[in-house]
Amino acid sequence: MTFRATPEPPHRHRPRWRHDLVAWWSRRQGHAPPDSSRSPAADARPAHAAGAPETTAPEATTLWRMRTTVRDEPGTLAALCAALAGHRVDILALQTHPLTDGTVDEFLLRAPEALPSDGLTDAVAAAGGSDTWVERADTHDLVDAPTRAVTLATRTALDAAELPLALRQLFGRCTIHSVPAKSLSGRSLDSTPPAEGVLEETVMRLRDPSGGAIIIERPYLPFTPTEFARARALVELDARLGPRIPHDGDVLTLPEGNAITVRRADTGDLAAAREMHARCSSTTLGQRYHGPVGDADRYLAHLLSPRFGRTLAAYTASGRLVALGHLLWDGDETEVALIVEDEWQRRGVGGELLRRLVAMAAETGCGCVYAVTQSANTGMVAAMRALELPLDYQIEQGTLVISARLDPAPAPEPALPLPVPPHAR
Repeated sequence: MTFRATPEPPHRHRPRWRHDLVAWWSRRQGHAPPDSSRSPAADARPAHAAGAPETTAPEATTLWRMRTTVRDEPGTLAALCAALAGHRVDILALQTHPLTDGTVDEFLLRAPEALPSDGLTDAVAAAGGSDTWVERADTHDLVDAPTRAVTLATRTALDAAELPLALRQLFGRCTIHSVPAKSLSGRSLDSTPPAEGVLEETVMRLRDPSGGAIIIERPYLPFTPTEFARARALVELDARLGPRIPHDGDVLTLPEGNAITVRRADTGDLAAAREMHARCSSTTLGQRYHGPVGDADRYLAHLLSPRFGRTLAAYTASGRLVALGHLLWDGDETEVALIVEDEWQRRGVGGELLRRLVAMAAETGCGCVYAVTQSANTGMVAAMRALELPLDYQIEQGTLVISARLDPAPAPEPALPLPVPPHAR
């Protein structure tokens, strides 16, 4: 028997438009590569011809920090975000501070440069915000809150002198006062707050682990309970770690060939400092302390405490202390002070200590340091001039105040801000 294959059905012609439609749909769904049969030049066309918008220069913007109080109800945060979005304001970071009768929302914003602070305040007020505070921000504020807290805690853990600086950086423009438990005469100042601390609107009072009190003032913006808890945590960390300073030193060779070691000092150097005082002339002590020479030793415990600043000491190879340099936190300002034993003056020791102290001040973001001396103290005047910084001089009744303007050290690169969740509270 002979079998014949079944003949194939005749080919049915598919319209060209349908073929093109199927090919377009396949490419649209990502199941097929671009049609290689077409010339690349055929698809080359100006962007505006393909419907893409023409590129424009980015809009100039300004960074703002803002706080506002809202009712603790669902939807209040959503209303604020919608109001800000209506003015093309981008929310870069957000923190919430719960209160007993509401919530303080703290924002880091990027707003159009043409939008003034009053515009932000009005928009927030219309959305239900009250007691709104707005201030210009900078790139330092782009560091997110957890990163900043860990960084400040690390600095405090490594150096007890960092606690006042860490508190200032944690709360922005504020004034830190360290009040000792006793006066220089030994009289109790009765300034120690309770162990849990005290929060009074724009003032926080915390017990200093080294004795006395740490007072933080911010008159323009009340502290929240959340901020109070952060301050207490930082102070508690300092208390648990106890006295500590970096003891690494640098060995320097003076022009005449003598070697000295420069290192941080604290109250552990008190005995050596008293011995140095005993070797200093009354003129040297008088120029440094501006008072009775017999009272000089009474200042040392305060000056060497890391709580009130940083101290550098210069020791000889035989272990003899010959100079002290102090960087003292004075509210919003910073004082530098030097004393060099008579035998070691005019050898560059004081100038070396001063340069290092000024560098420390710049690292903390300080914009100015000042020295209080006497017009007859030519050594201190020469050391300040050798800094080659802009200087201002003020003389009152024989007391000379020399102020040096600094260029603060650049801040580390900020971390990217955390995204703000779009959902409402």
